[in-house]
Amino acid sequence: MKLLLKGGRIVDPSRNTDAVGDLRIENGKIVRGIREYSVSGKTEGRENESAIEVFDLQGMIVLPGLIDMHTHLREPGFEYKETIATGSEAAAAGGFTSVACMPNTNPVNDNRSITELIRRKAAEYGLTNVYPIAAISVGSEGGKLTDFRDLRDAGAVAFSDDGFPVMNAALMRSALECASSLNMPIIAHCEDRHLSAGGVMNDGLVSAEVALPGIPGIAEDVMVARDLLLAEVTRAFLHIAHVSTAGAVRLIREAKARGVRVTAETAPHYFTLTDEAVRTLDTATKVNPPLRDEKDRLAIREGLRDGTIDVIASDHAPHARKDKEVEFGRASSGITGLETSLAISLRLVSEGILSLPDLIEKMTIRAARILRIPKGTLADGADADITVIDPKKEWTVDRGMFRSLGRNSPFHNWTVIGKTVLTIVGGRIRYRDF
Repeated sequence: MKLLLKGGRIVDPSRNTDAVGDLRIENGKIVRGIREYSVSGKTEGRENESAIEVFDLQGMIVLPGLIDMHTHLREPGFEYKETIATGSEAAAAGGFTSVACMPNTNPVNDNRSITELIRRKAAEYGLTNVYPIAAISVGSEGGKLTDFRDLRDAGAVAFSDDGFPVMNAALMRSALECASSLNMPIIAHCEDRHLSAGGVMNDGLVSAEVALPGIPGIAEDVMVARDLLLAEVTRAFLHIAHVSTAGAVRLIREAKARGVRVTAETAPHYFTLTDEAVRTLDTATKVNPPLRDEKDRLAIREGLRDGTIDVIASDHAPHARKDKEVEFGRASSGITGLETSLAISLRLVSEGILSLPDLIEKMTIRAARILRIPKGTLADGADADITVIDPKKEWTVDRGMFRSLGRNSPFHNWTVIGKTVLTIVGGRIRYRDF
């Protein structure tokens, strides 16, 4: 298949490129790279294009395929919530050509057979590139390390017990050392469960007024501080997931300043919503870590702006109706995010927090470098994983139209601007909306 993407604004932070031009795809690869327009608006030396499918993308933005390094695809074991197929379809609709999936499946992805199963099923569907993240500990129970080397050889790209914080500091130190020897990251879910026990939302004025038990921000901060110190003493590479507090942002900023090998991510709901959204007791607003207060939201935005937070990830966590349509305290935590992540994140550009290239960097090449995967670039010879967005398209989020099986979105009925209109994976069109 040969494609010519013609006349779009090509933004590729991996090459510090932001220019109007053409992009050609052949045999699943980018073969011509970027061709800038002259002042007259014409290109020179154009080859015979009769065998090429041409897309006129004037007014559109052409990006390296978006990468989401924190998703929950639920399969195996929780296919009633999501499958690799439906999650991949949702990813493509959201502009994501690559996703990394967390290990909290059933059984837990703590061994070669599960990692290989995930990779095999993803390859069968072929909608997106799926990179398994394997568990740090057997069963994610915090007792014994998994076989990191065997899991790496099976295709795992990182290790995490996401959702189940590693409470044993000695085990976490060993995990950092083992992962470092393989040049792979540990992705830490930072939560002191002794401090968060019993809580279902952020601890603060709103939790008091709606009479729900709270989770204090210090539950996150304490574990961030511990893991940063462990990374510092081991000189290992640490990635901190779904940062939600001002304290965590400050600790990560200070650690980076003194040379700790740490990166961090946040999710759109943490820089967009606060615990005020929980007043309605809509269980779509129940997440872990919880939505925090305005002070925290502003700190997250500043952390994105100054580079303290490296990556925006969706933390896509779909649930079935029976998991969410219950009392707030009993509801499962999580937001269905793959199909809204880009549009919500584009608000950071319109609000002047990030430039468009900075936003795209946080959703492409930064994640690729952390996971050490050959993605996130439009360089000649690179895999033709490409996202095209219409930056002016206004649309209304409708969870009933999601490709994901999950409907748990706090952004339902929001009017947003900017939408994926074309997703290409390995040179093949996997989503089209124009």
